[in-house]
Amino acid sequence: EVQLVESGGGLVQTGGSLRLSCAASGFTFSIYWMYWARQAPGTGLEWVSSISSSEDRRNYADSVKGRFTISRDNAKNTVYLQMNSLRPEDTAVYYCVRSGAPYRGAYDPNYRGQGTQVTVSS
Repeated sequence: EVQLVESGGGLVQTGGSLRLSCAASGFTFSIYWMYWARQAPGTGLEWVSSISSSEDRRNYADSVKGRFTISRDNAKNTVYLQMNSLRPEDTAVYYCVRSGAPYRGAYDPNYRGQGTQVTVSS
């Protein structure tokens, strides 16, 4: 069974930083692309960032480019999202998402964790 458990969310002031973690289990983590997505109140799920299984490719939504950094530790089955220069519009529930297929990018929000709340105060 695929399990993704996010942590690290919280309340932070504008300009602050947070580091989200996602612990994965139930599958061979090292062969799957991983993603972060977020959902603000009253909106749909928004893709934020992706990282390939071998870490050689990383992509970001324009709204977070230059402020967020995705990384992974395949030895620890964990993916991270370092968030700097946070803004009130970054307030959302952040989800860790696994690719729908191994070895390639196949974003599939059906494989996501329970989420962690990030709130940025102005």
